[in-house]
Amino acid sequence: MGLKHPERTRVPRRRLRRVIPLAGFAVLALSLSGCATNNQWERFGMPVMRTTTGEQILSLWQGAWIAALVTGVVTWGLILGAAFWFRRRSDDEVPVQTRYNLPIEIFYTIFPIIMVVVFFAHTVRVQNFALQESAHPDVTVNVVGQKWEWTFNQTVVNGPKKGKNVFVSGTGEDIPTLVIPEHKTVLFKLHSPDVIHDFGVPAFGMRMDVVPGENNSFQVTPISTGTFDGKCYELCGTYHSRMLFNVKVVTWSDYVSYLATLAKDPADVTDCPVLGGAYANQPYLNATDPEEKKADADSEASKTDAHSSEVERCNP
Repeated sequence: MGLKHPERTRVPRRRLRRVIPLAGFAVLALSLSGCATNNQWERFGMPVMRTTTGEQILSLWQGAWIAALVTGVVTWGLILGAAFWFRRRSDDEVPVQTRYNLPIEIFYTIFPIIMVVVFFAHTVRVQNFALQESAHPDVTVNVVGQKWEWTFNQTVVNGPKKGKNVFVSGTGEDIPTLVIPEHKTVLFKLHSPDVIHDFGVPAFGMRMDVVPGENNSFQVTPISTGTFDGKCYELCGTYHSRMLFNVKVVTWSDYVSYLATLAKDPADVTDCPVLGGAYANQPYLNATDPEEKKADADSEASKTDAHSSEVERCNP
């Protein structure tokens, strides 16, 4: 009994007329759902963005996921569809042998290149937006990441201490709070006196390495008030997990009042930003061994002395 070669079969036009609109509707529904931000599924796991930069990054993230999902659905559809529609229907049947299909080969060679170019263009656009800095930001915050705490320096904008630097600093057990205004450009200048840290706020959609000797910085514009979590994203040592902080976004009037209140305490006021130094070297935060406790106390005393010297340097 000989093998027979089947003729090529075409999908009826009526079926194509039904399938194509359904496929287009599915892709459209997926795209529209991805553009929304009502829940975490629609944000593809990203948090709610509270800055203009974060909104741009979220749009890029959603677009990348939508493109990847559509590509995956089409690819798997073609693989499974070909396996189903062109399967062997009898034991003595040989499937149609196709050596090449020039249009398809051109398509699957050029289309991935087009996708990479489009992804690259959108990534560069969002990256440039995220890294652009105003020559005259409304607020400048000198951020100091040190083992294992954060210090935030800001300038008083009103009152008798106008122009003075005020700062808040946390410890391994006390989480500091950074207060900034909404709808204002806020420039973060990042400093480290010891090792590499990473300053980031998930709700802002931005983070950046804090490298000793490097003047890294970035700028955001908060779009709503609220309190948000921040942390160090770089494994910086034994107590890296304690490098937490809060960011409180308030109205401009509340921000001015906050700085004026902070400036009333002379211990929080300097002429220039407190950017860290030897006082940041605290080898033990939670010692249990007697020798470690002694080293902890010596380190704490050294930190206090160096801190005082730093403040005195800013107040000649």
